[in-house]
Amino acid sequence: MNRLYQPLCRSSVTRMLSKIMFCRSLTIASFVSSVLVLSSTANVNAQSPQPNNTDIVNYSRALLRIEPERQQAFDKIKKIIGDREIPRIVCSEPNTFKSLPSEARDVAVNYCNRSQQIVQSNGLSIDQFNNITLQLQNNEDLKRQIYNTLIRLQKVPNNQ
Repeated sequence: MNRLYQPLCRSSVTRMLSKIMFCRSLTIASFVSSVLVLSSTANVNAQSPQPNNTDIVNYSRALLRIEPERQQAFDKIKKIIGDREIPRIVCSEPNTFKSLPSEARDVAVNYCNRSQQIVQSNGLSIDQFNNITLQLQNNEDLKRQIYNTLIRLQKVPNNQ
């Protein structure tokens, strides 16, 4: 009986130690990843000043003008591509255009150029617009401010 008990005991101890090591590894991995996320968030916030009310209004106006154009460009690209999935397209990353057929690439480039014009005509540089977009990912107060501004602007004729 002693011989039977010992192997069972060893295997349960081994399983328990394996579980403990797995949990410890998981905890360390989650800690390291959260530190990396927090430090990258801190860098974005440290490098970019908090937008003022004028920036928030200008950003919101630009969004309201860009969105219909984005939808039109998306629809045109979808028609060109057909059933295939539309790849992620980032205006500031030309490599994201490579997988598109030439006609769809032209639509994407025109959309990006038009978006840039809209942003600048609303009193923001592309860097300011992109910085606000990045800050929105981690700043609930800024999200609320822009959301409220978007609602207010949509109630006013001509977004004034």
